[in-house]
Amino acid sequence: MKKALAFGISFWLLLVTVSIYWNYSSMLSKQQELLLQAARSYFAQIVLSRAWVAFHGGVYVPVTMETRPNEYLETPMREIVVNENLTLTKINPAFMTRQISEMAQKRNGVQFHITSLKPTRPGNIPDMMEKLALQGFEKGETETAFLFNESGKRYFFFMAPLVTEKTCLQCHAKQNYKVGDIRGGISVILPYSLNMPIVSLVTGHIIIALVGVAGMIIGGRKLSGAYARLRHQSITDTLTEIPNRRNFSETLLKEFNRCKRTQNPLSVIMCDIDYFKSFNDTFGHDKGDECLKSVAKAVDSALKRPGDFCARYGGEEFVVILPETSAEGAYHVAENIRMAVEDLRIPSKANSFLPYVTISLGVTTSDLESPIDPELLTKYADEALYAAKANGRNRVEVH
Repeated sequence: MKKALAFGISFWLLLVTVSIYWNYSSMLSKQQELLLQAARSYFAQIVLSRAWVAFHGGVYVPVTMETRPNEYLETPMREIVVNENLTLTKINPAFMTRQISEMAQKRNGVQFHITSLKPTRPGNIPDMMEKLALQGFEKGETETAFLFNESGKRYFFFMAPLVTEKTCLQCHAKQNYKVGDIRGGISVILPYSLNMPIVSLVTGHIIIALVGVAGMIIGGRKLSGAYARLRHQSITDTLTEIPNRRNFSETLLKEFNRCKRTQNPLSVIMCDIDYFKSFNDTFGHDKGDECLKSVAKAVDSALKRPGDFCARYGGEEFVVILPETSAEGAYHVAENIRMAVEDLRIPSKANSFLPYVTISLGVTTSDLESPIDPELLTKYADEALYAAKANGRNRVEVH
């Protein structure tokens, strides 16, 4: 039972541990899925904004310290001088993407980068992650996403390709791009912080684990108690509350093997209440049951050593096992049992010699000189008992 309980608790704790890992993995996967959706949204917004700028052939914005003319943009009327205080410069999709990236990084740490394996601007040269992604796009991949660490911080990298459209050829036709070609990509890098309720997750599972363990311990104790009660009932005589015949058989075999190993004698005493049928017929079964209980208690009380054993063999018969006891010692114990029953002074009209209930006993012993197996021990003790009855009852006979 203890092994089963230990196995159950171990299995339960394993399940709780697996649950913690599964919930943690699920939350981590969910967070990464949300990051992926956010990165895709950023990318879609940038692509849409670029398409709008390309649709209009570029847009003009005031020249400022932050927005200087794009030296890589070769187009007529790149700058338009409105007056001495205002000069406009044309912004193409690439320049717009770069400026949006700078603003996003300052505001929330999000980074965009337009890049290509054939960049026209040195600032658009891909890093190693972008280069691998671009090479994958040329092989048919549609996007790349993963987590990475840099300077002790975690980031989420996402990149998708830019497909050449008709409006793109205004700037990229000289690079021999055609409509539908992969001409580069835009990477999106999001700062990633592990914002998950780890403490509450672990605490909740610990509580569940403790409740489960406590339940199993309480249930195990109740089950052990129920098993012990069933075991007790299966080996105990319900009327006399001493061991029954099954218990006797198990104990006899155990004590026989032990005495055989230690080379010590083993004695058995068979006992039978004299004229018990007549007692029952005269006084009734209720009185007969009371008699059996009293005799059983007297037999048990006459045994002084912890290892001595008595059981109800059946009906009005009782049996005693005396480990490490010689025939002489067993006879002495049997006499004590006989006198203890006689001293009960249970009235009986069945015995013409004594007005009280008496008992007859048969003794046999297995020792080094005359070894006897358990079955013969019981048989010879029973034969000695019948000899005691044949010789007048209320006496002890030794086989």
